[in-house]
Amino acid sequence: MKPPEDEGKGIAAEAPDVPPAVLLCAVETPTDCSMTIIAKRADFLKAASARRQGTSSFLLQARNRQDETTGIRIGFTASKKIGNAVLRNRAKRRLRAIARHVLPSRGKPGWDYVLVARPDATVARAYTDLLSDLANALSAIHRVKP
Repeated sequence: MKPPEDEGKGIAAEAPDVPPAVLLCAVETPTDCSMTIIAKRADFLKAASARRQGTSSFLLQARNRQDETTGIRIGFTASKKIGNAVLRNRAKRRLRAIARHVLPSRGKPGWDYVLVARPDATVARAYTDLLSDLANALSAIHRVKP
């Protein structure tokens, strides 16, 4: 145990410059990022009743908010059908990673997106296939129907 007079005299460690692994951006105040996390159940329910596009690895639900707010909002869902807590968290981590990679370039401001994990597929599918699935799902969601 250190004596109390020696506290604070150690080497000052600085935080790494990498972004946090969990959040895409701060929920309350996004600074330089156009994506925020959906936190309210009502927003998840609104997205569930809007457009959907299924892929072999996840389900994409999308909703145009049509309000004055800008930016992309994203939510992630992994039910107990996915498996135990370890598998559910792994599925959500993979979904966050592909969203971080694809949505800034392919997503549209003013839209809510919810990625719903699928049993066995989200965890087991190759990462490059997940990326292409999200890109294809986004193009299908935003395709103008005649």
